[in-house]
Amino acid sequence: MSARVLAGPPAAAALLADAAARAGRLPTSPHLVIVCVGDDPASRSYVRGKSRKAGEVGLRSTVHALPESATQAELLALIDTLNRDDDVSGILVQLPLPAQIAEAAVLHAIDPRKDVDGFHPLNVGELWAGRPALTPCTPAGIMYLLEHYGVAVAGARAVIVGRSHLVGRPLAALLLLGDATVTVCHSRTRDLGRVTREAELLVAAAGSPGLVTPEMVRPGATVIDVGINRVLGADGKGHLVGDVHPDVAGVAGALTPVPGGVGPMTVAQLLANTVRAAELQHATRAHPEVAGEFVR
Repeated sequence: MSARVLAGPPAAAALLADAAARAGRLPTSPHLVIVCVGDDPASRSYVRGKSRKAGEVGLRSTVHALPESATQAELLALIDTLNRDDDVSGILVQLPLPAQIAEAAVLHAIDPRKDVDGFHPLNVGELWAGRPALTPCTPAGIMYLLEHYGVAVAGARAVIVGRSHLVGRPLAALLLLGDATVTVCHSRTRDLGRVTREAELLVAAAGSPGLVTPEMVRPGATVIDVGINRVLGADGKGHLVGDVHPDVAGVAGALTPVPGGVGPMTVAQLLANTVRAAELQHATRAHPEVAGEFVR
């Protein structure tokens, strides 16, 4: 058996096309503001990529680059200004942040309606209450990828390896909303392979290279590899690998590649969230009686 490849770019293109169409129906183009603190090369590269992709689908973007020495008070003051600016649809603070800045304080300071990362406690709570408004990008992108390729979620036995707030937990909530039966595994799970072999839909999001091996996979299962790990190859160069061993392709029915699988979905979903945020804000301004509430 050779697994069907669930490539990210075609699904991401479809998601971006939908986001662009929705953006075109709004009175003004959605505006994404990205805040980057420090000079981390990877972070700067990610920011440039997100800004470029926003322009490709007709969204406006602005980057605020703060020095490594920026204080938490300075960053919070900038976020407060962006929160109060009606021209700003979405705010993204690029992580990680320097040690002097508390990540939680920053993420909590962003207006939930502009929280395009979906990390604000109110957005997390809305998701678990079954009323998702702005949802973390990687889990939401995975759900779109599954839908794009016609992978059935309702009734499926789903297993997630990894319980992070970025992927594992919000994805569990989304899969439950999609009527899957969900198990979340982690470092304390006993006999991990026995649990994962039960999965019709297996998601590896533990950040551990090659963690999921062929004997841990149910034949014909759909496997979503969220891992992005840089390892040193035999050629002495760094290579990106996932949490799923390459030999799983001989057991699974469908598999996302690394790179080129989940990664493109994350960026596409960020821009889709920016459009969604703009829609929420426009609806609130059009209907002042619901100010302070989420509009769905």
